[in-house]
Amino acid sequence: MTENPQNEAIKLRALIAAFIKERLEAKLDKLSPDDPKYHALTEQYQYSTWLEDAARRVGQIQSVTHTLKAIHPDARGTNLYVTPSDLPQHEVLGSHDLPANFSADVVGNAAALDVYKFLKLSNEAGQSLLALACANDAAFTSALSEDAGQAQQWRDAFAGLVASRGNTSSHQRAKQVYWMTGDDPLNDEHYHLLAPLYASSLSHQVFQQINQHRFGEEAKAAREARRKGEPHDTGYYDYPALAVQKLGGTKPQNISQLNSERGGNNYLLASLPPRWDRRLVTPPLRTDSVFPRFSRRREVWQTVRALQGFLVGNPPKNLRTRETRFSLTSKLVDELLQFSAEFWQLPAGWSKAPECRLAEAEALWLDPYRTEEDEEFRKKWRQGDWKQEIRERFANWLNRYLRQVGLEVGDPEHRQWNNEVKQTDDWREWLKHLEKELDQLQKELCDE
Repeated sequence: MTENPQNEAIKLRALIAAFIKERLEAKLDKLSPDDPKYHALTEQYQYSTWLEDAARRVGQIQSVTHTLKAIHPDARGTNLYVTPSDLPQHEVLGSHDLPANFSADVVGNAAALDVYKFLKLSNEAGQSLLALACANDAAFTSALSEDAGQAQQWRDAFAGLVASRGNTSSHQRAKQVYWMTGDDPLNDEHYHLLAPLYASSLSHQVFQQINQHRFGEEAKAAREARRKGEPHDTGYYDYPALAVQKLGGTKPQNISQLNSERGGNNYLLASLPPRWDRRLVTPPLRTDSVFPRFSRRREVWQTVRALQGFLVGNPPKNLRTRETRFSLTSKLVDELLQFSAEFWQLPAGWSKAPECRLAEAEALWLDPYRTEEDEEFRKKWRQGDWKQEIRERFANWLNRYLRQVGLEVGDPEHRQWNNEVKQTDDWREWLKHLEKELDQLQKELCDE
C-alpha cells in the first residue's frame, strides 16, 4: 500500500496515459489526419480502450524465470516464474543468487509484448506496475479505471502474467531425465520425471555481467593500460574460450523477450576437460634412459633443429661460427641441467622401484636424495664416475641427432660436446651445490 493512494493513483494514471500516447504517436507519425486508419488508431488508443485490450492480450504472454523454448523452439510445456528468494539456497551459483531487481523474461505471442513493456513501467519509488499489480496495490488499481469492478478485473489479469498456466507438463521435445526413486527398474511407477528448464533470468544476468567485463569503459581502460605497460587502479576479467549459442535464428523473439534483447546471443563459459601439462615430472620408469624424454622438451628440439640447420649450412670456420655453435650447445646444456633438477622434486628413492630400468649412472644423476637412506648408493654417488658417463651419453645423444640431417660427426665432436658439458660453469656449480646440500643432510642425520 502507498502512503497516499489518491495522489499516487493520479501519478500512475499520468504515467500510463503518457505510455499509451507515446505508442499512438509512433503509429500516427506517417499517417495523415484524413487517413481512415488515423481515426481507427486514435479510438484504439483511448485510455480505457487500450487497457481493456491489454488486459485481454496479457493472457497471451507469461512472465517467467525459467523457459522451455530455449531448449527446443517447438517444445510445448510448462514455463515457470520463481522468485530467487523462493528457491533453495546453496553454495553453487544459481538463480537463487539473482538480485532483487533481476530481469524477468516473457514468453508467448510476440505481438503482445507491448503489454509487458507497459507493465515494466515504474513509479517514483522504482516499483514496476507488474509488482504493484501482484501486490494488489490500491493506487494502481484505482489508476486503471474509475469503475472499481473493472479496475480489479484488469488488475487481476495483469497480475496473472506471473501465474502458472494450466497443469505442469513436459513435452517430447524437451530435455527429460527419468530419475529412479524406487527399487524396481522395470516398474514405471518407480521413476520420477525431471524436465530441466533454461534459467533465462540467470543467463541474462550472466550475459550482462560478461559484456560489462568485456566492453565496459573501465575494462577497456585497464586493458589499454596493460598494453602500454602503465599502472591502473583496477584489473579486468578475461573469459578464455568463451562460446556464443544462438537461439531462435533470425527470430530470437520467438524464444523469449530477453533472448530477443540479446539478439539471440547466449554465452557459454568454457567447460572443457583439463589439458594435462606433459612437463609434469613423473618417475622415468620402464625405460633404459631419460634422454628420449629430454628430446621431447619443446626448448630442446627447437634448439636441436636450430643447431642442425646452422651446421648443415656449412658455415665458415671462424670465431663467429664457433660462438654461434657454442651458444646453441650451451642452451642444450642449460636445458639438461634444468631437466635433471626437475626430478629432484620426486620422493627420494624413487629409482629403487622394481619398474625402474635406468642405467645406474642416470639413477645416480637423477635421484641424488636417495643417498640419505642408501649407503651403497651414496658411495657410488660420491665416487663421481657417473658424471663422465652422463657427459658421454649426452654427447652420443647429440651426435645421433646431427647424423639425422647428414652431418658427419664422430669422436672429435663427441669429445667437444663432452668437454662443453664438463667446462660449463653452471654444471660445475650445480654439482657443488648438490654436494653441499647432501653434506648438510648427512650432518643432520648424524646429529639426530
